[in-house]
Amino acid sequence: MNQASFQATTDAAALSARTLMAAIFLVSAAGKVADPAGTIGYIASVGLPVPALAYGVALLAELLGGLLLTLGWRTRWAAIALAGFSVTSALLFHNAVGDQNQLFHFLKNLAMAGGLLQLAAFGPGRLSLDAKANRQSPAASVAV
Repeated sequence: MNQASFQATTDAAALSARTLMAAIFLVSAAGKVADPAGTIGYIASVGLPVPALAYGVALLAELLGGLLLTLGWRTRWAAIALAGFSVTSALLFHNAVGDQNQLFHFLKNLAMAGGLLQLAAFGPGRLSLDAKANRQSPAASVAV
């Protein structure tokens, strides 16, 4: 495989990874929009104070974070925030690890956090708004 072919493959993989990571957050945000009362009730059922506020924060994190990942804009910051969100969600909502389903969701959230930390560490790739902004500004630092 020549260098240009390798770079094209790497670029496509980075874009695909960001899009796939974003999908779970965007779909989850859509579910929250479709059933706010059910989501707020679920948040209340785990004992969090001010469930309506927690709903708003979760919706904003998932929607904004998912869109930022998809576009590759402020990717590293979005990835770090969503990694923290994923770990927090695992600890608050999927902590009944004696239940195999909850254990699966707990581990899924941790795996998502791991993938997001990879994005934070290595960046969004060349097919991103972060990369475009850096190309247009030669003095720009690494996209954050």
